[in-house]
Amino acid sequence: MRHHEVRERGTVPETLPDTVRGATVVAADYFHSYSVVGLLAVVGVLFVAVAFGAGRLLRPVVPTPEKLLTYECGVDPVGEGWAHTQVRYYVYAFLYVIFAVDSIFLFPWATVFAAPGYGAATLVEMFVFLGFLAVGLLYAYKKGVLAWT
Repeated sequence: MRHHEVRERGTVPETLPDTVRGATVVAADYFHSYSVVGLLAVVGVLFVAVAFGAGRLLRPVVPTPEKLLTYECGVDPVGEGWAHTQVRYYVYAFLYVIFAVDSIFLFPWATVFAAPGYGAATLVEMFVFLGFLAVGLLYAYKKGVLAWT
């Protein structure tokens, strides 16, 4: 929306100074962009709501005892629903997260390291960060977490 278009529509009073009038035009363009996003979000939510509502109205409802059973991989459930999981799997997950975070920080660091004025400071910071990761890996090794059995 151009400045002269807004003036022709009469949305911005002519008595305002040019700087205020220009700021009003910029604000109108800014909020127009968000209104388009908001409208798209509302249409998306309505589309999903209508789809779920239509599915609920059109599906056949014939409950049978077999349909009400708990189903898991074609095997009838036997016993309790609680199962023991070994803690070592959680430790593997934590170790994976540690090294995933490590790679997330290493890639941006590699791009900034080449920029002028960042070399020594970022190098020291990265070695401190890698030192913390090494201590965590050493701790996991000492506890025997990394031993495959």
